[in-house]
Amino acid sequence: MKAMILAAGRGERMRPLTDHTPKPLLLAGGRPLIEWHIRSLAAVGIRQLVINHAWLGAQIEQSLGDGDRWGVDIAYSPEASALETAGGIATALPLLGNAPFLVVNGDVLSDVDFAPLQQQAAQLDGKTRLAHLLLVDNPPHNPAGDFGLLDNGLLVATPAAGNGLTFSGIAAYHPALFASTAAGQPAKLAPLLREAMAQGQVSGSRLDGMWLDVGTPERLAEADAIAAGWSV
Repeated sequence: MKAMILAAGRGERMRPLTDHTPKPLLLAGGRPLIEWHIRSLAAVGIRQLVINHAWLGAQIEQSLGDGDRWGVDIAYSPEASALETAGGIATALPLLGNAPFLVVNGDVLSDVDFAPLQQQAAQLDGKTRLAHLLLVDNPPHNPAGDFGLLDNGLLVATPAAGNGLTFSGIAAYHPALFASTAAGQPAKLAPLLREAMAQGQVSGSRLDGMWLDVGTPERLAEADAIAAGWSV
């Protein structure tokens, strides 16, 4: 199974830190944010990784290389300008292949175990189920949440009041979800997910463990303190 790490964002809220350093290379616990994902994916046997980039992308390639030091093989999907999540994934599909794959935002920090998500990915058939998302309790910056999780494990785009959960940016997708998304063109992920949810084709589960959206310098400092305590 392959995995994609999304690393093309500009990181506007992180400026001036991201003026000269791409956001996924900012340090937490002495390592680039993106490296924690590489290590976690490698730990469950996912060795073929795809990383997209746009802003200061050459730095990402120079820093990570071919992935050999972590026992993985990294392929890059460069974008002249960031294509949003769905556009970036659709553009990278030739590298990802025809089987389900995992995707993780490069600017989150988490101790997620990817093994259960691998199992969910293997069950995506491209027809009855197109995606499986990991959800977390709503952080202060997203109090209403993004989606609702039903008792049968399916997700709905409009949760009942007070029952919303936040999408962690970690998920498994079947390539069929992006069949109508043009490569090389900007496209957002949320409309694709909402359309698939309306058809009962998106499932989800809660991410138990640590998760942090590293979207501001303050949260980067928090991530740094958390990751500093992890074994390396």
